[in-house]
Amino acid sequence: MLIDELYKSVSSKKQVDLVLLDYSKAFDKVSHEKLLLKLSQFGIRGTTLTWIRSFLNNRTQCVVVNGSQSSNISVTSGVPQGSVLGPLLFLAYINDLPTHVQSRVRLFADDTAIYLAITQAQQSHTLQTDLSTLEHWEKQWDMEFNPSKCQVIHITRFKKHIDTTYYLHKH
Repeated sequence: MLIDELYKSVSSKKQVDLVLLDYSKAFDKVSHEKLLLKLSQFGIRGTTLTWIRSFLNNRTQCVVVNGSQSSNISVTSGVPQGSVLGPLLFLAYINDLPTHVQSRVRLFADDTAIYLAITQAQQSHTLQTDLSTLEHWEKQWDMEFNPSKCQVIHITRFKKHIDTTYYLHKH
């Protein structure tokens, strides 16, 4: 659990740099085809995959403003919000994210925390490299982090901590 790991690191006189990542329109960006590919790679096939495909396909949306309605358009990405299955499908979609980085990662619905214990300044480069790697991951999977809503927290008991500025998309 994240809180336990943070507590143990701080108790061991280590600084932990924690980056809370925010996805832009997280549930809306999930590519149906790429999600089905990932589910197949997880071993979900046959009737179950067909059922999930039919759950995602043939969805439309329109906009209503002051009683006027636009034409319906097909929805080719996104998992239905408000459903029990939506958050589960989203987690399946981003489940490979931790395998691309050296830092620790915790996923919960559309919240992602990436963190690393820092005992010397050079270790902060690992976390920064991981953030840069995630920029490539998000492009590959049609996701997008919102740097203005991401947060960096330096957790330590020291009065003077290793101060590092992390960036995502040059922010």
